[in-house]
Amino acid sequence: MPKNSSNQLAYLCSSVSWGGLEMNQLKNALWMQERGHKVLMICKINSPIAESCISSGVSVAYIDNHRKYYDFKAGKKLATILNQFLITHLIIRDTRDLSVSVIAKRKANHKIHLSYFMEMQMGVSKKNLLHTIRYKGLDAWCCPLNWLSDQVKTMTRFDKNKIHFIPSALDLSRFSNNVSKETARNILELPQNQIIIGLSGRFDPFKGHLLLLDAINQLENKNINICFLGEPTKGSGEEYTDEIIETIEKYNLTYRVFIRPFRKDVEIFYAAIDLFIMASKAETFGMVTIEAMASAVPVIASNGGGSPEILGEGKFGQLFEPLNAKSLSEQIKEFLEQEKIDTSILLNAVSIYDHHKVCEKVESVLGL
Repeated sequence: MPKNSSNQLAYLCSSVSWGGLEMNQLKNALWMQERGHKVLMICKINSPIAESCISSGVSVAYIDNHRKYYDFKAGKKLATILNQFLITHLIIRDTRDLSVSVIAKRKANHKIHLSYFMEMQMGVSKKNLLHTIRYKGLDAWCCPLNWLSDQVKTMTRFDKNKIHFIPSALDLSRFSNNVSKETARNILELPQNQIIIGLSGRFDPFKGHLLLLDAINQLENKNINICFLGEPTKGSGEEYTDEIIETIEKYNLTYRVFIRPFRKDVEIFYAAIDLFIMASKAETFGMVTIEAMASAVPVIASNGGGSPEILGEGKFGQLFEPLNAKSLSEQIKEFLEQEKIDTSILLNAVSIYDHHKVCEKVESVLGL
């Protein structure tokens, strides 16, 4: 139970997309509500996160569109919501919500603790006066990886004492392999007695589907299969999907590549595969990498972004040179030739992402 029942948490999410950032915001709101905290989601009406909140039993308040910077009118409206619901803690994950949240905090008629949970890496230095003033409105800047904490320290003038390491959380119990490999492969209609490499994520050039196809084509072993779990982003991913299919045909991989639509029970996918590939050039924080490790599935990831830290610089998985199909091919070959991996190492490494532990840390940092 929360130490202070008078606290009221609000999660702001103005996005109308439905990806990792939005899902993380909702998951964390649900977990904190389960722990006895009073929770409110502030979002746009009819957005995916609004609909998910309603179906999940999370209270909702609605906002309109706002500009990324200096939208004082929207900030005043947000402050009205914070006053109405007696919000004590406001949590954001999107930099597009930062400016309006700082304005609202300053216009609210009571003290509000404002936290930013970092989801994306910083592209450029933000030490200028305007960013510095805006960041002063934050009471906590929470980073899921140490390399992101280092970015904040070197690329901003934000108070280092307010920077906190809080891993992204996962309900590890979902991935305890209650489903056998045989059953999982039957569900996904995959071959039973062959090696299957998995890659999950929307069909987007950033995710590296073509890179994996190129790497597999370079291998002498022609008994390796691929399972892509995902689908194109509506209205924008069809061309890339066509390119994936054309590449499969060009490499004569038609009977070795299986494309399956995204499913909520992703644990079935992990139970079915022998190896997971994180092929993105530099994923900030790959939740799918954590999911694979929690499923005791070995991982080969690009040596960029947050993957090296998640994989312990190679202690918990293999790393390949970003965007290099030959390097990926060599790592897959090495994986196939080595002895069976001790999966307990993966499970121990992933334990820090347990959502119960992470929620306790959030409560500590936010003073709940």
